[in-house]
Amino acid sequence: MLQIDDTIISLDLIERRFVCDLSHCKGRCCVEGESGAPLEDEELEILEEILPEVWDDLSSEAKNIIGHQGVAYYDNDGDLVTSIVNGKDCVFTCYDDQGMCKCAIEKAYREGRISFYKPVSCHLYPVRVDTYRDFRAVNYHRWEVCRAAEVLGRRCGVPVYQFLKEPLIRKFGSEWYKQLEAAADLLSKQQQR
Repeated sequence: MLQIDDTIISLDLIERRFVCDLSHCKGRCCVEGESGAPLEDEELEILEEILPEVWDDLSSEAKNIIGHQGVAYYDNDGDLVTSIVNGKDCVFTCYDDQGMCKCAIEKAYREGRISFYKPVSCHLYPVRVDTYRDFRAVNYHRWEVCRAAEVLGRRCGVPVYQFLKEPLIRKFGSEWYKQLEAAADLLSKQQQR
C-alpha cells in the first residue's frame, strides 16, 4: 500500500498492467455487474441536465427505466449509481453496428454536444475509489471481463496508473498524480536492486 494525502493506494495500480481492449470485450464493463456506475453527488444533477442531449442515443428500454425511476438510484449498499436496464446495461449504453457497447454520454461529448465527459467512476475504471471516514481507498478492480485488457497491458508494458493518467488527474489532481509517478519510480528502482 501507498499513501498520498488522504488516499491509500493499492500497489496493484503500479505493479499490474492494463490497456482496454474494446475489440475483445465489446464494452462489457458497462453491461455486467450488480448495479449501475457509482456516481458522485454532483454528477446526478449533471446527468439530468444533459439527458435531452443523449436521449436519442438511448434504447427504448432505457428511456422507460429513466421515465420510472430517473437516471440514478441508490443500490443495496446505499450508493448512488446509474439506473440499469434488465439488471445489467447502464441506461446510458448504446451500441454501434458491430455490437460494441458504447457510452452515450461519451459519444455526445466527443461529438461536441456536451462538455461532460462521463461519470468519473466510469472514466477511472478499472480503478475504484471507496470513501471511508479518514481516508479514500484507491483499488484496482480485477474481473474476468477485463482479462484481455490485462493481457494487452502486459504486452504493451503499461501499468494501470499510466493507462488511467487522465482520469486519475481528473479525480485527484495533477500534484497527486506526480506523487504517484514518483512513488512508482522509487518502487521500480528498489526492485531493480
